[in-house]
Amino acid sequence: MREIGLRKDPYNLIIAGVGGQGNVLASKILAGMLVQEGLWVTVGESFGVSQRGGSVMSHLRISTRSFFSPQIPGGKADLVVTLEPVEAIRVLGRYGNQEVKVLTNTRPIYPAGVIAGQLSYPALEEIKDALEDLAAKVWYIEATRAALELGSPILSNVIMMGATAGLGELPLSREGFRRNIEEVITRDKVDLNMKAFDLGFSCFKGEV
Repeated sequence: MREIGLRKDPYNLIIAGVGGQGNVLASKILAGMLVQEGLWVTVGESFGVSQRGGSVMSHLRISTRSFFSPQIPGGKADLVVTLEPVEAIRVLGRYGNQEVKVLTNTRPIYPAGVIAGQLSYPALEEIKDALEDLAAKVWYIEATRAALELGSPILSNVIMMGATAGLGELPLSREGFRRNIEEVITRDKVDLNMKAFDLGFSCFKGEV
């Protein structure tokens, strides 16, 4: 097994979204990819409202030497990946710090209170202003738009996995993704998922 180094050890990754977006699956696949690289990964999950639309957050604590407690301490996230933009603000309020980096999908999912006219949802520019005050670096990925162009909005989570790999903070490879995705989907869907992963990865090469 080749030796793997991390920028920090443990490296603390949070993946967040709302119910139905597939971020729990994303966390499990990314964890599997990292374990196959010889790393120790502890995964912890927390859920808001259990039904579709509630907040869902996964903690991945990644190390070269041992397991850690499944919950990341407050203010100690290194990378936050969110499938919904307001969730990024929510996560950073508790786990952010001056060095944290953020990848977020730009497409909002409106809570029931917003749809009913009882609550307001901030404009994307307001969200961007808040995130840039809370994080050292933020990247905005139009994952839902790209997923719709591929024919399925649920592929936005795969696009975000590809973007996470493309960022280069962690040893996440295309081959590792393929090995892990083949374990959870039918063979006829593998090529489409690989295309989605490649779209996300290419976000850091000016191709999307």
